[in-house]
Amino acid sequence: MRIFIKSFGCSANLADGEVLAGCLARVGHILVNDSAEADLVICNTCAVKGPTENRMISYLRMVPRYKKLIVVGCLPLINFERLCREVHFDGVAGPALGDKIVEIVERVSRGEKVVELENGDKTKPRITLPRIRVNPVIGIVPISYGCLGSCAYCCVVFARGRLRSYSIEEIVWRVKEDTSSGAKEIWITSQDAACYGRDIGVNLVELLEAICKIDGYFKVRVGMMNPNFAMDILEDLVKVFSHEKIFKFIHLPLQSGDDQILKAMRRFYSVTDFRNVVETFRRELPEITLATDIICGFPGETDESFEKTLAIIKEVEPDIVNISKFFPRPRTTAASMKDHVPASVIKARSVKLANLAKEIALKRNKKWIGWVGEVLIDEAGSVRGSWVGRNFAYKPVVVKNNSNLLGKVLDVSVVNATCAYLEAEVVDAPYV
Repeated sequence: MRIFIKSFGCSANLADGEVLAGCLARVGHILVNDSAEADLVICNTCAVKGPTENRMISYLRMVPRYKKLIVVGCLPLINFERLCREVHFDGVAGPALGDKIVEIVERVSRGEKVVELENGDKTKPRITLPRIRVNPVIGIVPISYGCLGSCAYCCVVFARGRLRSYSIEEIVWRVKEDTSSGAKEIWITSQDAACYGRDIGVNLVELLEAICKIDGYFKVRVGMMNPNFAMDILEDLVKVFSHEKIFKFIHLPLQSGDDQILKAMRRFYSVTDFRNVVETFRRELPEITLATDIICGFPGETDESFEKTLAIIKEVEPDIVNISKFFPRPRTTAASMKDHVPASVIKARSVKLANLAKEIALKRNKKWIGWVGEVLIDEAGSVRGSWVGRNFAYKPVVVKNNSNLLGKVLDVSVVNATCAYLEAEVVDAPYV
């Protein structure tokens, strides 16, 4: 069959989509880049937030009924009832299917309506399965599925389940495979990288140490780490982050600057804990890039609570702040909480926080003007003749060049900065 695969959401979902493509191509199906050319459309969905779910439903409803449609990913396990009510589909399954997608496609092609909603705690595809990378320069390597959290607002646990980690040996094999086939940037991805291995008696530090011993030129981006699990391994974690193969970048969600709200969220750390993790990393790696997440308008968030959030953001000055407006999700504890914040208040708070975050991002990025150093080009820019690379701190650096620079390493000089990226000029030809 001619199959079009579209993946949405987090890097783990993108990795799942690459495996779906690899498994289907291996048995002879033809992958196409345009849904108009496809006999069958596979939509690998995300439903972490209400607006995201709405976008998924809108996309699925636009697929013509004369085409076969298989819906996979997190949405089916998060809101199956709405999916059945609003979307006409031929097959449905959860995330991380691996080679099970081959059988599902075969059954759908024979006219069967397939529903395979396996419990999220059981799925963990073999790490050795074939995959077709979306970006030839970037290898997305899931190190585990699920997490050890119980956040009051989170619906992803219904889809991804509890922690199931791959062994260090399996992950090292995957990284070697990706780097030997041209990947120069490795994304270590998970629902929470800091809790990696706690189900099998190892930890993230041991994994990163093993990866750093792999020969060849490549850089590692470590995915999101929750503060409470990062604290347990903090000293050794900072030490391994100093290795030249690891981008000096941490994604450490805060979610709220008020300890009472964090407790209501069931986040299991305090604002002080978050601050200590950041300070420890910055003490040893002062140029590290910090990304964090904030939820605006969680039930019970008062004006005072929000001001505390603004205060810690002003104090810590993250390079990146991912802002989410609170939306109650199906079957979560937060959905039944009282003291919901009015939508108009949530909107106003998110705008105020976004403006502050942009000011801080621009201030921090301007410090890079005049910096000269190495960048790895990992994607084409949005403007023809432009390319986006990453420096050692994973800062996006835009350069203009009419040659194909994808996967090249070159020296640049930063000449300008915006709140979102650095602008640079090439000072030396590519050398890797």
